[in-house]
Amino acid sequence: MSVYVGNLSYDVTRNDLEQVFAEYGNVSRVSLPTDRETGRPRGFAFVDMTGDSEEQKAIETLDGAEWMGREMKVNKARPRSESSSNSSYSRSSF
Repeated sequence: MSVYVGNLSYDVTRNDLEQVFAEYGNVSRVSLPTDRETGRPRGFAFVDMTGDSEEQKAIETLDGAEWMGREMKVNKARPRSESSSNSSYSRSSF
């Protein structure tokens, strides 16, 4: 399961997130989406950890914590719904 991390500083890096979450267990992956236009992080990330208890401890400790001048929002990531992953138009229609 993934952990959603929101309200992040735009200066955060994958390495920064990996270091913070590693304090609670093994981090298997960090996804830090970037804006297509600017290449700048979008202010949220997904962190995969190897154990559910590790994820829960990280969520309980980090949700609401101030980091890099921002109050983080940390919770279990929800799976993408079918409607949000498929757009209502195709690129060829433009």
